[in-house]
Amino acid sequence: MEQNFILAGFGGQGILFAGKVLANAFMLLGKNVTWYPCYGAEMRGGTVNCEIVISDDEVSSVHKENADCIIVLNHLSFDRFLPKVKSGGLILSNSTLVNVTKSRNDIKYISVPMTDIANKSGYNKLANMVALGILTDIVPGLNDEILKQALGKVLSEDRKHLVYPNLEVIRLGMNYIAPVH
Repeated sequence: MEQNFILAGFGGQGILFAGKVLANAFMLLGKNVTWYPCYGAEMRGGTVNCEIVISDDEVSSVHKENADCIIVLNHLSFDRFLPKVKSGGLILSNSTLVNVTKSRNDIKYISVPMTDIANKSGYNKLANMVALGILTDIVPGLNDEILKQALGKVLSEDRKHLVYPNLEVIRLGMNYIAPVH
């Protein structure tokens, strides 16, 4: 069975980094994975997203018409990607920056103040890691140990010291009880 995830926000929010960590976590869980980034030339402040397709078999393609789970860290991304959530799917949004309008009754909405949580932790640029922590409640098999290993694979040698701050914020996301609507 294939599943499609989209992570979206603006440049500087760590969307592509979070996507790489998540893709590596899925590989550690034994899945076949495709990670596909998309960003504008403006980078910081511009729109950034990535798509991750996972499967027990070979991944058929990227750029699926609809996604099972979409994670959005800003309002522009919410508006842009809400129509792409599959019926029965989920949109996980950063309520610090997204004013959620529940215009569809065929999907689930989870809103978490990701930026606020990251800011209170002292790691104000890690709202992306709060999102990955929330996903551990949603994706079977995904946990802090798998994400720690994935961080170790994604971070370069000179940045390995960042595993633990990222993991600390992931755990804050894991411990946040998010209501599903």
